Amino acid sequence: MQDDLAFVILILGRLLLGGLFVAGGIQHFFVIVPITDAIEARGVPFAKWVLLSGSVFQIAAGLLLMLGLFVTAAAFALIIFTLAASVMLLNFWDMEGTARDSAVNSWKSNMAIIGGLLTAAAGAL
Repeated sequence: MQDDLAFVILILGRLLLGGLFVAGGIQHFFVIVPITDAIEARGVPFAKWVLLSGSVFQIAAGLLLMLGLFVTAAAFALIIFTLAASVMLLNFWDMEGTARDSAVNSWKSNMAIIGGLLTAAAGAL
């Protein structure tokens, strides 16, 4: 009975965590211009290509996590993606006031998401 409950919790966790990345990647296709502008403002070359390829990547890796396929690889890929996106777009070190507070809170959330991804990876080992 306990093993069944653990399995259900594991599946639910993977669905929620992977679904976050799938939904986020899909949303990017509806806000291409502002996100591309934000990436360009950070000096990243080929900003639109970076956005589109990153969005497809996060959808694919999120789906793998949700489906329980290559979970460890998908989790570590999403960790790298989350760190790169955070550095690229949440540059709180260059901000002040409420913008800085918001970016710091987003960093904290992303670190918690990375914690969840590490837990998912460990559960698949």
